[in-house]
Amino acid sequence: MEVLQVLVLLLVSVECSECVPCFARFDLTSGQCDDELGEVDEDECCQNPHYGYQATDGACQSCGPPVWSPWSPWSQCNVLCGEGVRQRSRKCFGIGQSECANPEDKLQTEPCSGTCCDAKGWGLWAPWSPCSVTCGRGGVRKRERVCSSPPECRSACSGPSEETENCSTLNICPVHGGWSSWSGWSQCSGSCIDEQRRDVPSKTRYRSCSNPAPSNDTAPPGNGCPGDGFQVQDCSELPNCPVDGSWGAWSPPRPCSVSCGEGLQLSIRTCDRPAPKYGGRFCEGPSARSSVCQSPCPVDGSWSGWSSWGECSSSCIPQGRAPIRARHRSCSNPAPSLSPPGRGCQGEGRQTENCNHLPHCPVDGGWGSWSPFTSCPVTCGVGLQVSVRRCDSPAPKHGGQPCPGEGRRTNICMTYVHCPVDGVWSEWSPWNPCKFPFGGRDIRCKQLGGSQTRERQCLHRAHNGSICSGDTLTDRRVCYDVNKCYMKGTWEGWEPWSLCNPACGGNSRRFRRRYCKPDYSSYSPTIGRLKEAATFFGTPQADCGPVPDGGEKLQIQPCVNVPACPAL
Repeated sequence: MEVLQVLVLLLVSVECSECVPCFARFDLTSGQCDDELGEVDEDECCQNPHYGYQATDGACQSCGPPVWSPWSPWSQCNVLCGEGVRQRSRKCFGIGQSECANPEDKLQTEPCSGTCCDAKGWGLWAPWSPCSVTCGRGGVRKRERVCSSPPECRSACSGPSEETENCSTLNICPVHGGWSSWSGWSQCSGSCIDEQRRDVPSKTRYRSCSNPAPSNDTAPPGNGCPGDGFQVQDCSELPNCPVDGSWGAWSPPRPCSVSCGEGLQLSIRTCDRPAPKYGGRFCEGPSARSSVCQSPCPVDGSWSGWSSWGECSSSCIPQGRAPIRARHRSCSNPAPSLSPPGRGCQGEGRQTENCNHLPHCPVDGGWGSWSPFTSCPVTCGVGLQVSVRRCDSPAPKHGGQPCPGEGRRTNICMTYVHCPVDGVWSEWSPWNPCKFPFGGRDIRCKQLGGSQTRERQCLHRAHNGSICSGDTLTDRRVCYDVNKCYMKGTWEGWEPWSLCNPACGGNSRRFRRRYCKPDYSSYSPTIGRLKEAATFFGTPQADCGPVPDGGEKLQIQPCVNVPACPAL
């Protein structure tokens, strides 16, 4: 009966009492976890055999079946000079670590010789660098030395490669001048604008180079203050100065026909050289040589000069609208008369303009809305859903601050479905004894071919995982059984040295044997009709006779300076 499994995706937000940090990747070479998903129950994390989790001791554990890491590179020789050893190690990672083949074979040691007997160590110190300051105190200087030993002998150089110390100079630091604040504006140099001489009164303000004053007794002396110590500004807001009138020449006699003011009969003269302006005195004396008809005339208003532009409404240009500045003028040059009423000034008494010359105001970034969480990216085990937001509401501009906080958040999603666990081959078993293929005939020490087999298993496959690649569970070869058989042989030099045993601690040794090569020349190199290449199974009792020159058959050497075994 097939069971229909319903895929259930849940966002994990509940707390669990035995949660562990779960990671999406486990590195079999370094034993490190990477790409943390979050905290879930250990069993839920390990529904995916490619994942890893951090145990309570801080170490990272693999969720996969037990497997050896690659051997580490050989270490440097543990002595600089003379006889020592070097080591390499490997670790078993995965669930059920004791199932790794040969679980004790995790450390290997072999002898080596230190090559640093002539290491010279440090060279001489270089001269001190100049002091970091050219005047006053608070400086530092440093000097360096170089390790003259080759890279593998650098441990002969202990101690720092650089030294620093405080230093000071005999020179007094110059004091550079700074401006005081501006004084208030002075009174205007006049009370009105002389239009005839084109003379506009001005006002002045001052500042002094005294905050602080530049030093004169240092080498070099302090810099003076940049810029001017005073500012001058026109008093354009003042009214124009009065212009007194002066008579022109007498006109021929004319009839009096004016609607206001002084109408003259007979001969008249006009006050127009110059005419009075801005409240100036009219010409004295009669303007006619005969009778005068007189009525008051209205006085029309006239603008004063424009004031200087005021300050901008902001020190920078905000988004949307530029700041403005304004200037003013008054209808007082002269003011319109009240009785009879004169005409007022035409136009506006205030002008504004945009301050487009200012820099833009900084705009700090603002987060946009969170996106919906992505769908669960896995169909088994534990996955990670992601939601993002962008710093675009608004985006930071003109030196504004970036958005604070993170632009990414995650949620763990669980399927409650175990991921497939692919099978892995076990190590091959030892070869079975070499047997005659037909019946139980004894072929030991006979030139009769046989065959032998060895087996392996596909381990750890679960949850519909893939079977091991290849279909060979059994390996076969043809052979001759020469185990404990007496035969002649010849000496062929030494076998390779073994590794140091034990690999750590005291009384570690290594050995090698002189190789007595059996004489198989009487055996056929192939077996059977298929002429398969023959192998020789077992260890014969080869007789090579005495060792030439009375030499030895076995050599044993102590392994020197083997490190102590690490504490468990």
